[in-house]
Amino acid sequence: MLNSVVIAATEETHNPLIPAWPDIIGSVICFVIILFFFWKLVLPRMRKLLDERAEAIEGNIAKADEAQHKAEALLEEYTAQLADARAEAAKIRETARTDGQKIVAEAKDNALAEAARVTAAAQAQIEAERQGALVSLRGEVGSLAIDLASGVVGEVLTDDKKAQAIVDRFLADLESSEARKAQEAGSSN
Repeated sequence: MLNSVVIAATEETHNPLIPAWPDIIGSVICFVIILFFFWKLVLPRMRKLLDERAEAIEGNIAKADEAQHKAEALLEEYTAQLADARAEAAKIRETARTDGQKIVAEAKDNALAEAARVTAAAQAQIEAERQGALVSLRGEVGSLAIDLASGVVGEVLTDDKKAQAIVDRFLADLESSEARKAQEAGSSN
């Protein structure tokens, strides 16, 4: 029992929070060995891995910057091309509008010329038909007048020149009286 009291007394002076010297030395040796392996093997691999990732990230950032600059350059080029295309489209529209106006003006002029030509041809044809009808009418009126006069007189009139002169004089008097009536009707309106 005395031994147990001495052991207990010696144990009482020892602080349970502080480890024993052999434990501390063993722990330090393990720590140094682990630190050495970590320092020589793990840390260089981690640095290499981190450096590779940093280079990859920097490379991606550089590529992104380059792509952004290219995109901005393409956008500027596209904007310039779009502005040129719009200007060219406006020029083409204006040219087309001018050409359209010229074509419309030419078509109007051609239509007016054609209308004038058709009107002149129609008037010439009407005048020719009128003259033909007048000649035909004179011949018929003359032959009817001669037949009528022959029936009234009871003789056959054979002198064509004399009969024609009488018919022409009669028709001329008729035309002049019609012209006077037309002038009097026109001046009263």
